[in-house]
Amino acid sequence: MSDLCNEIERLGKGIGNANRYTILEVLMKGPRSVSEIVKIVKLSQPAVSQHLKALKEYNLVTDTKKGQEVFYEINVAYTTKLLTSLVSSINKRKGH
Repeated sequence: MSDLCNEIERLGKGIGNANRYTILEVLMKGPRSVSEIVKIVKLSQPAVSQHLKALKEYNLVTDTKKGQEVFYEINVAYTTKLLTSLVSSINKRKGH
């Protein structure tokens, strides 16, 4: 399997869970702390932390520590690169 296929598979696993996708939707509006995400998505703090850990493992989010809090945001650079590679691969197969 190609590297692109592996990365797309990881993307699918990352967004394939409704709670993780909901967290990503929240983060599309900008960086958020775990406590902010908990309030918005109405999941427990441990559940949100587990989902964020998975999203980070899949390279879909990054984190930044500010004082005592950790803020998460969409990994825009990675996601853009992945989707650009996917479109390029599709266009090559279509003969464009």
